[in-house]
Amino acid sequence: MSEPVKRPDTYFVVSNPYPAPEDSPLTVLFAGHSQTKPGHKPGPKVVDYYLLHHVLSGKGTYVCQGQTYELGAGDSFLIEPGKLVNYMADALDPWHYRWVAFEGQLAGRLLQDTGLSSHQPVVHTGRKRSIGVLFRQVQLAFQHRGAGANLKANGCLHLLFAEFAEALHPLRGDEPEQATAAGQTVQRALQYLSKQYAEPITIELMAESLGYNRAYLSTLFKRQTGLTPVTFLLRLRLDKARHLLRERPELTVEQIASSVGFQDPLYFSKQFKWHYQLSPTDYRSSLLHPPGSGD
Repeated sequence: MSEPVKRPDTYFVVSNPYPAPEDSPLTVLFAGHSQTKPGHKPGPKVVDYYLLHHVLSGKGTYVCQGQTYELGAGDSFLIEPGKLVNYMADALDPWHYRWVAFEGQLAGRLLQDTGLSSHQPVVHTGRKRSIGVLFRQVQLAFQHRGAGANLKANGCLHLLFAEFAEALHPLRGDEPEQATAAGQTVQRALQYLSKQYAEPITIELMAESLGYNRAYLSTLFKRQTGLTPVTFLLRLRLDKARHLLRERPELTVEQIASSVGFQDPLYFSKQFKWHYQLSPTDYRSSLLHPPGSGD
């Protein structure tokens, strides 16, 4: 019979030195690590916060929603608030793990985007060292008690979510059908243009950012939307400009042109008049003095 792996028992936890307000969307509460004893069993129990564990070495079992998971080095598991869970270190090779506790309204949304829940509480990341490092960085941020401890902890937590999302949803060439893949590509392009329309972007830059050839991306885009990316971007900028002309009377035409991504106000005015049959100035005047108003 195998002898238990003998490692010194350790336990360390540190709390956030600067607790965020109760209405904070995301707060990391504490972090720690432990080399557990053989058969160590802290449950069954419930907690009132989210708790992420990451196994550095050794083995153990985690029971959640009636499912039992056999875990080892490189595995992480989630405990949700109010859920009855049970986890126990292996009797022969007890696990050494790190943990991070957090709460806030944003926490559930981030976990949903990541793919973690009580129904999918475990993520396998193999021997990827960056996971354990991020857990440790949260702990160190609290230990050092720097003014940026909250920001560092939240940043590390977001990076952990990103790592877990990639592990749970790896990109696979055979996963989506071609039509679905094309639709997803165009959606990413639409999001790119919709968020960065005010910046000096080009279609070449967008294609490079998304990892596609310009001609290929333009073909997909027109097939899905009926417009070329250049035409879509122009119309989007003009529509945003029309909104500003209506809602921000204190802004000049030049300021509005710059605010929606036109570097040349004359070119902006020319395009605006071509699309709406009125110059920006006349369009604004028509809102103040509509036809038939008698003013």
